[in-house]
Amino acid sequence: MLQGKDLIIATKPFGKEKRFLSIYYTYSSLLLLVGSLISAAIAPWLIVRMLSSIFAGFVFIRVFVIYHDYQHKAILQKDIFSKFIMYIYGLYSLAPASIWKRSHDYHHKHNSKLFSASIGSYPIMTKQKFLNSSPKERREYLISRHPITIMLGFFSMFLIGMCYNSFTSNPRKHFDSLIALVLHVGVAVLLVVYFGWLTWFLVWFLPFLIAHAIGAYLFYAQHNFPNVTFRDNTEWAYETAALASSSFMKMNRFMRWSTANIGFHHVHHLNSRIPFYRLPEAMAGLPELQHPKTTSFKVKDIIACFKLKLWDPEKQQMIGLDGLQIA
Repeated sequence: MLQGKDLIIATKPFGKEKRFLSIYYTYSSLLLLVGSLISAAIAPWLIVRMLSSIFAGFVFIRVFVIYHDYQHKAILQKDIFSKFIMYIYGLYSLAPASIWKRSHDYHHKHNSKLFSASIGSYPIMTKQKFLNSSPKERREYLISRHPITIMLGFFSMFLIGMCYNSFTSNPRKHFDSLIALVLHVGVAVLLVVYFGWLTWFLVWFLPFLIAHAIGAYLFYAQHNFPNVTFRDNTEWAYETAALASSSFMKMNRFMRWSTANIGFHHVHHLNSRIPFYRLPEAMAGLPELQHPKTTSFKVKDIIACFKLKLWDPEKQQMIGLDGLQIA
């Protein structure tokens, strides 16, 4: 069985892009997104507009994962037109390139480290650190991981986290965050003024709300699930973090399509240069990747993930607040 760097090296053949597939999947998905938004705007029946709006939210996720792959340099590099399109999509999705790439690259380099900044990931406290924290620090920590905060990822993770916070922290470096905010609010106002509240809701607000809620939960559950492993910085290893601290999300065919295979998260973390359409191929081709830690979108699994609050070094597992004696 391959381990360590040998396993990472074994994934490299799957990291070779098939350019035709990259172009086809990227631009067919973008056309689907635009088409569903147009249908949500002008379809003659309200039920069709509603269904189109909901569908647009799921296509939004798919295009976001494709954008995420582009930022990992897995697809469509050295293509000026794709570079322009991806820049525009980053602004549209409220994940402009400067902050998304910086925070997400940090996440990959520090995934599941106990004592690192919570840049690009949900914060993790040990049991002892939580007990030693002030009431205010505990509240802030629990709010950041609360189901409502995650389900309202459109506001908490993207409008505030990705755009407002990044711009105010470093206006020069993250000026595109301000552009994204201004464009987002400006388009929303124009939609309301010229087309009415219903069109704004169906074309703008609902797709964003759906996509960011599912996206924020995916990001949470892929690294906060039963049997996840966290390590002290000195004990941390990249390949171990990929396999022990990144889940394989079991999904039906529609959700696998909507999320562009991001549920194969342990494979993605092992080698982020593998294009999304080759992740299943890599898992099937390497026996070492075929027995991952799993979770799913089943209600019981969602509840199990949300119950996890703290890392207990003694038990070597995530625990809830049940039975925790808080002063």
